[in-house]
Amino acid sequence: MNEHERWQELGQQLRVDSIRCVAPTKSGHPTSSMSAADLMAVLISKYLHYDFAQPQNPRNDHLVFSKGHASPLLYAIYKAAGAVSDEELLTFRSFGSRLEGHPTPALPWVDVATGSLGQGLPIAVGIALAGKRLDRLPYRTWVLCGDSEMAEGSMWEAFEHAAHEGLDNLTAIIDVNRLGQRGETMHGWNLDSYTERAQAFGWHAITIDGHDVAQIDRAYAEAVSTTGRPTVIVARTLKGKGVAAVEDQAGAHGKALDDPDGAIAELGGPRNILVQVSAPEGNGEPHRFDAGELLLPEYQTGDEVATRKAYGDALAALGAGRGDVVALDGEVSNSTYAEIFAKAHPERYFEMYIAEQQLVAAAVGMQVRNWVPFASTFAAFFSRAYDFIRMAAVSRASIRLSGSHAGVSIGEDGPSQMALEDLAA
Repeated sequence: MNEHERWQELGQQLRVDSIRCVAPTKSGHPTSSMSAADLMAVLISKYLHYDFAQPQNPRNDHLVFSKGHASPLLYAIYKAAGAVSDEELLTFRSFGSRLEGHPTPALPWVDVATGSLGQGLPIAVGIALAGKRLDRLPYRTWVLCGDSEMAEGSMWEAFEHAAHEGLDNLTAIIDVNRLGQRGETMHGWNLDSYTERAQAFGWHAITIDGHDVAQIDRAYAEAVSTTGRPTVIVARTLKGKGVAAVEDQAGAHGKALDDPDGAIAELGGPRNILVQVSAPEGNGEPHRFDAGELLLPEYQTGDEVATRKAYGDALAALGAGRGDVVALDGEVSNSTYAEIFAKAHPERYFEMYIAEQQLVAAAVGMQVRNWVPFASTFAAFFSRAYDFIRMAAVSRASIRLSGSHAGVSIGEDGPSQMALEDLAA
């Protein structure tokens, strides 16, 4: 069996195991998993560098399933890598199982909870930013995206910021299987609609047949060799690939197959291929910034100090005392006073512009890499990123959000600037 044949067989195994793990509870998304099986088979066999025995290895690549409903595929990957047993695979969606319907960090190989679409890629931007500017290590961040979630505005905030920062350590893989939950997606199989948009944002874009392992291999090699900008691989795939009853059929989303045994037989039966996923090379450690004595600002009784100014002073002082503290702001740093930190510690300051979803997502991504992020904007505008904040809690993410101008304290500017929700909370 040559390399390509082995990848094809592994892809079939991932499909079979996606069907098998859904069958006991009759709950899950097997067809969404089956479309991306070949893409992931080649990735884990040749390009992903990850030590499953040491998930905290700082040199590990990161694999984020932005299309978190394809969790059967992710767990099938973990089985193929020897990280979970076949017995555990079959506990998928059972009470008490680590293998939840959408991935969470209950598993040590999962960085963040996904499943609320449009979040995985923005968070991955934060991870890739940490790799470039903070850790200064050569790990790569790979993101499996669904075509339906490409309608989310947060995805395009991520596309813009990743290109702006030149994140050539980031590769997005769009599984264009044409079908969403209801039916056909906005662009169907019009791959050019995705590549042209990505290119307009400054990404390197590659279009492939997502079931041709040779094309997949070449695309990954091209992504790895591309410098100065991120890469998106736009892959035409078939939802439910390999099983005639559900292949490219609307109405099969999020449903167990009616005849799982027949489907497994149609795919050639179960396999037990074990993949030796390549561990990261070298012994590099994350960069560490110098830290001195922590000297917090002092105030005298009767001093009148704006709370936002006190925030900026305290944050800058904290940054001087702790080299792991980083700050992000949504282009209002002269008002939140995050600019004080930016001037004192420019290497650890990140301007996220008016993109509050990306602001919070980047903070979540950076804490994956053990940095301590403080993200600031007007309190009212954090509401735009509410779902990211909600999912950050599911991820048990260690982030700090500072909203200025809360409540009615900015009355002159009118209700658009007031975080009146804070009063209800």
